[in-house]
Amino acid sequence: MRGKRGRPRHRPDVVLGDRGYDHDKYRRLVWDLGVKPQIARRGTEHGSGLGKQRWVVERAFAHLHWFRRLRIRWEIRDDIHEAFLSLACSIICWRRLKKLRPL
Repeated sequence: MRGKRGRPRHRPDVVLGDRGYDHDKYRRLVWDLGVKPQIARRGTEHGSGLGKQRWVVERAFAHLHWFRRLRIRWEIRDDIHEAFLSLACSIICWRRLKKLRPL
């Protein structure tokens, strides 16, 4: 018997969160799913180290927002939006590679 199509899904080992998610309710929900929450505590000093990993994600979203078409989703169909997203990602990668090794 065949299973579901696509890649087998797996849960992450750890989930990162900022101070906005510092509540026992959210921590309990994540633990119940079998995932370890790494959520910054409110009222403590900065320096937990979570920002280093979150910065990569924030920077990626900022790069994608360079493209006006992706800033606001105008396309109704998912496949068209995903095609523009793939095109934007490939353009971003191409620009980064072009900077590393001039032609």
